[in-house]
Amino acid sequence: MRLKLLSLSLLSLLVWCGACTSHYELAGIDRTRVLIDNRFDARPDAQAAAFIMPYQAKVDSMIKPVVGRVGSYLFADRPESPLSNLLTDIMFAAAEKYNEKPDFAVYNIGGMRAALAEGEVTVGDVTEVAPFENKICFLTLTGEKVKELFQQIAIQGGEGVSRGVKLVITKDGKLVSGTLNGKEIDPNASYRIATLDYLAQGNDRMVAFKAKTDVNQPEAEENNIRFIIMDYLREQMAKGVTVDAKVEGRITIVQ
Repeated sequence: MRLKLLSLSLLSLLVWCGACTSHYELAGIDRTRVLIDNRFDARPDAQAAAFIMPYQAKVDSMIKPVVGRVGSYLFADRPESPLSNLLTDIMFAAAEKYNEKPDFAVYNIGGMRAALAEGEVTVGDVTEVAPFENKICFLTLTGEKVKELFQQIAIQGGEGVSRGVKLVITKDGKLVSGTLNGKEIDPNASYRIATLDYLAQGNDRMVAFKAKTDVNQPEAEENNIRFIIMDYLREQMAKGVTVDAKVEGRITIVQ
């Protein structure tokens, strides 16, 4: 009996060791989103609906107000996209309220967590696009560090950059050229940049930002990027303007 138990133990050990030395390797990662809509409400639970109703009314009062309108489906993608162009241009425009005059703006694609559908935009829509507590930030980089930043953006395959920036990158993440308002970056000059405080810390592989100087980083809640986006949309709506954006060739990929 003891011999039988010993044999079973050895067999289990061999199986366990074999699992530990598996030659399986992760080949890739893919993801998708599942749209939760009325297809999932074919048989609604009346009791659950009654429980949620008082809370739903409170939430709706917070997220349903309309803050603006957009003229097309605005999504985020690399190397360049309508939403990334819009958000960086909003940051650039918002600088005036902070007595800042940036040369350009940068917003990471990974920080844009949803798209804006054509039509009315609500508080909830903007919150889904910018759900984090990221605040606007202004800083200075030398031209040499701006070149490094552009190279880091190229490695990522593109990020959000404001109008005036033109990057040409390769498919394997190399920077071919980078200009600002049609001019080469002067390595000895200084450039003022509007971005997010999260990126200013060198996150999302934009480590060139760690060399920042003259930082203006307002901490009050109203400086959260989602409120800046809402303010911009409200201002445009008050003027009767439907906001739109398109791909303009700010970042292009070559072989």
